[in-house]
Amino acid sequence: MAWGPTLDANLERDLVTRARSGSAPDREAAFAEVFQGLREPVLALCLNVTGERGEAEDALQETFLAVARGLPAFRGDARLTTWVYRIAIRAALRVRSRRRRTTFAPLEWDPPAPCAPDPLLGEELRARVAEAMGRLPAEHRVVLSLAALEGLPHADIAEVLGVPVGTVWSRLHAARTRLAAALGPYLG
Repeated sequence: MAWGPTLDANLERDLVTRARSGSAPDREAAFAEVFQGLREPVLALCLNVTGERGEAEDALQETFLAVARGLPAFRGDARLTTWVYRIAIRAALRVRSRRRRTTFAPLEWDPPAPCAPDPLLGEELRARVAEAMGRLPAEHRVVLSLAALEGLPHADIAEVLGVPVGTVWSRLHAARTRLAAALGPYLG
């Protein structure tokens, strides 16, 4: 499932202004707009990090509790969306670290049509991708989720993760290499 920022920069600035200086109803309305605009992409990101729907929903709840508490004090040094994604990644990694088992549910990912013309092969490929993603280290899974599933540019990923752009490139390369090795027989 492809997803991306649903709040444009102008709307983000307006929401931050309302959250900081508005009345209580304005602050609540600003948070509600942030929640509505980012709920689905944050849930998808959390699902791709944790690999389990229940854990992703726990991370989503932790994320938006932190956003609700922090939004009035948000300085705006980064985009609001970037800030929320950073909180979501930390929450998802915390939730995932509590787990003792290592199985992963299928990710919300649909292969392109040329990749799987046979519906049965498509299901098998989805399961293999989910399994391979689940075996990636968290830092690789996160960067791959942000790049491949969300379509964020490398500079934005670096900002979300708080790492240099070169680190994003190297993690993404390592993740793609490991995925290709795991999926080699299924990719032709």
